Amino acid sequence: MEPWYHVLKSALLPPVKLWFNWRLEGLELIPADGPVIVALNHISYLDPFAHGYFVVRAGRRPRFLGKAELFDNRFTGWALRGAGQIPVRRGTGDRTPLEDAARALERGEALLIYPEGTVTRNPDFSPMQAKTGLVRLALSTAAPVVPLAVWGSQHVWQKSGPGSLAFGRPVWLKAGPALDIPAEAGGADVNLDLLRRLTALVMGELAGLVEDLRSRYPKRWG
Repeated sequence: MEPWYHVLKSALLPPVKLWFNWRLEGLELIPADGPVIVALNHISYLDPFAHGYFVVRAGRRPRFLGKAELFDNRFTGWALRGAGQIPVRRGTGDRTPLEDAARALERGEALLIYPEGTVTRNPDFSPMQAKTGLVRLALSTAAPVVPLAVWGSQHVWQKSGPGSLAFGRPVWLKAGPALDIPAEAGGADVNLDLLRRLTALVMGELAGLVEDLRSRYPKRWG
């Protein structure tokens, strides 16, 4: 076990848990064991804490694919590597992260991925067009894909800096039913059109979850 995982869990989860008003829907849809890819929307720098908290509450240990810039920082890099997270250097074509991710799935782990690769730039915080890496990984490993959306965190922490840190702000998350990507492919040859179609399927499920959370989120906190 990576030594820093339990340290970070003990240090970070309690304040995050207590500061916000959490609503976690669909915890039972995260498989209790075995490999799973959790597909995430990305609307805030708070999201890794929120998504990680959800998966921990579901009884699993989250392993993230994260942007390499976080690993370049002396402290966060030390902590993230010690917790076994996987760095991704975007735009390089390096396949090492996918190979590391595949090995994690072979060990039966829960792998958390932001298919967009960055915080959404859409002004309404809806999911953007995603990259195909998640689907490639699902096809190569036959791991199920569970969509998991968050809403409310966009008010808390953006690239420009902290936003509203009001105590008790609602942060809602909802998981959807697992998607069997290999079955959806139907044994067809893997080509770019298929990868894009399956990626659009995943993002469509995420967008539906986001819209459901948005429609029910308390207006006074909007």
